[in-house]
Amino acid sequence: MANMLSPFIQESLTKLTKGCLSFVLIAIPAISDANTFDYSADTPSAKVVVEIKTAVEKGQLLQVPALRQQVGNDTLAIYADYWVAERAVQKASSVFDVPEATAFLNKYPDSYAAEKLKASWVLAAFDAGAFTKIRDIGEFEWLNKQVRCAKLEARHMTGQRASEGEALNEFAPGQACWSMLQQFVADGVVSRDELVALMQDAIERNHTQTASRLVALTFDPKTLGKYQAMMKAPSQWVRGFKGKAVGDDAVIVAIGLQRMARDNLTTTAEYVDKTWRNRLPEPELGWVWGQLAFRAALNLKPQADQWYRLAGDSRMSDTNHPWRVRMALRQPKIDWLWVQTAIDRMPAQMQQEVDWQYWRARALAATGRVDQARSLYEDISGQYNFYGQLALEELGRSIVAPAAPAPVSQQELQAARDNPHLQQGVALFRLGLRPEAVPQWNFALRHMNDRELLATAEFAREQGIYDRVVNTSERTQDEVDFTQRFVAPFKSQVMAQAQSINLDPAWVYGLIRQESRFIMDARSVVGASGLMQLMPATAKYVAKKIGMTDFRPSRVNEFEINTKLGTNYLLMVLNDLDGSQVLASAGYNAGPRRPATWRSTLGHPVEGAIFAETIPFTETRDYVKSVLSNATYYEATFSGQPQSLKERLGRITPR
Repeated sequence: MANMLSPFIQESLTKLTKGCLSFVLIAIPAISDANTFDYSADTPSAKVVVEIKTAVEKGQLLQVPALRQQVGNDTLAIYADYWVAERAVQKASSVFDVPEATAFLNKYPDSYAAEKLKASWVLAAFDAGAFTKIRDIGEFEWLNKQVRCAKLEARHMTGQRASEGEALNEFAPGQACWSMLQQFVADGVVSRDELVALMQDAIERNHTQTASRLVALTFDPKTLGKYQAMMKAPSQWVRGFKGKAVGDDAVIVAIGLQRMARDNLTTTAEYVDKTWRNRLPEPELGWVWGQLAFRAALNLKPQADQWYRLAGDSRMSDTNHPWRVRMALRQPKIDWLWVQTAIDRMPAQMQQEVDWQYWRARALAATGRVDQARSLYEDISGQYNFYGQLALEELGRSIVAPAAPAPVSQQELQAARDNPHLQQGVALFRLGLRPEAVPQWNFALRHMNDRELLATAEFAREQGIYDRVVNTSERTQDEVDFTQRFVAPFKSQVMAQAQSINLDPAWVYGLIRQESRFIMDARSVVGASGLMQLMPATAKYVAKKIGMTDFRPSRVNEFEINTKLGTNYLLMVLNDLDGSQVLASAGYNAGPRRPATWRSTLGHPVEGAIFAETIPFTETRDYVKSVLSNATYYEATFSGQPQSLKERLGRITPR
């Protein structure tokens, strides 16, 4: 079939020899291996797929037609064609006429690559101002905010007016979203109040460039000048302001006070209380107190709780709201009515998150409303996570592994093996193209029921792609398989290594699951490597400490080397932090000095759950809760015995 080319393909090949973009479309027969699916990166066709990707990236398009014929009906033939079609979209002289892209979409409908190509085409059309073309591309699911902004503005500009809620839900700083926001402000879709809220949130995150763009959309030129002057010298400008501040001036003063607090928090708080208590409108004054409290909270300063109370009902960002609750929980005597009030002031959607449902239940129980608390605990106790486990224990129940569902049948597994979208995902993993492989795999999961998801997770296990085993199985709603969700590859080796140094194997597995999802060659953005995500300097240090004479940096991803160094480092951190798995997990993620610093801010012992919830770093906070929850489930699975997360968390005492 490889040399039987249609007239369209012959024409495309002719175009390519003249420097234009095209690709060869070859029919791909369905693969229906009676057993399993195999794909090797060492086959000639797989190697050619990689060559095509490289050639397209380098713009060496004359090489592509001959290479494409060598690909034949390889599983990744679709990607060989996609890379060429996507390049055609980017280089097209008219976004209205890209025959290569049109041919691709006709040949490969209902594929991840087709949706990916549509997303690229939408952005190219957006850059050209071709809103009707975006409309004609049609609907498709895509998470990228810039694509979604482009589609929303195109819809608005072609007769279907957008709402303010839609605009705010999609907006994220980026070219397409800025264009959308500017148009919607001009058309009266987005109000001044919402622009101010976006501006304040940007200032809170210290995203001053984003704030400046929002200011330009909000203020007139004279007021814009005031803002710019304030940002150059916040303290000087604010202290020089005379009289009461109202309207836009109040917004600028409030931002100025927030900027002053970055340099001296306590002095600014005293200045606000003494000088601005009666000179700022209540919304702006409350926002300032909320900002001072937020900065104090991130440094675990006890006065944050009082400042949050002064903030009243003023607007807060989604990042700041939880900290009002967290700092209430760190008080020596917890005011549970205030905890509930702080949760009640959250946006409705946030209140429904399991974290705040749990702490609301705790507040209800502490204030005598036991039946209401029990009802909330029941609602969340079925969730397989940190707070679901704690809710179970509040109900007086132990944590156990759920009953296993019916085993995946051979027929169910074979259906997963034969799924072309999953096969393409596996093939991309085999070529080391993980950034392409993960979304390709996830695309295949859409609309699957529990049985199909379980079978797909088994297919991932069969292929040795353990992160997909976990992530796929976690999507099931009613049928829960802990052998998938808490898969334990390399069990005998990891158990032996942990036990040889008297380290809890379940905790080690809980940590690996969170660190790398069992990806052997995982590498983080900061350079951590392997199953246990070791930094180069840490690996070298530990190797020296334990006398590993054959260690070389190039070996850090090797299973035995990585687990030996990782478990020994974890033990060192544990011993340095008084045997607390909470503190040691935080130290493994953020460095051992940080949890010691956080503990030193305590004025009294706290529950391990409260300490974990009030870790200032978002990544570390989520990490610690996940690792300890994972470890509890792993121990339940390994031992078959009921477990307690509360016991594992313990209490954290100041030191």
